[in-house]
Amino acid sequence: EVQLVESGGGLVQAGGSLRLSCVASGFTFDDYAIGWFRQAPGKEREGISCITSSDGSTYYTDSVNGRFTFSSDPAKNTVYLQMNSLTPEDTAVYYCAADSYGSAAGSWYCRHGMDYWGKGTLVTVSS
Repeated sequence: EVQLVESGGGLVQAGGSLRLSCVASGFTFDDYAIGWFRQAPGKEREGISCITSSDGSTYYTDSVNGRFTFSSDPAKNTVYLQMNSLTPEDTAVYYCAADSYGSAAGSWYCRHGMDYWGKGTLVTVSS
């Protein structure tokens, strides 16, 4: 069974940075898709960065491109989301998600979601 556990959320001032981590158990970086999503209060869930085994590039949604960086450490079964230049609009619960099949592009998975989800970590950016 795949389990995803996020950490690293918290309260930060606008312009600051945070790094989120997601440890994946029961999951291998073989044929896969994995990504970060967020849901702000009163808004729909948004896929912000996704990567798959079939697509060598990392997808970023426009609102975070250039500020957030997705990285991974397969040896630790961990992925990270480095978030810089945070704004109050980045306030949300951030979720790590994964899929056992990575046949489509990262952008597809960010739009449609994945099979496995963590419980989320709250990021609050104060102005």
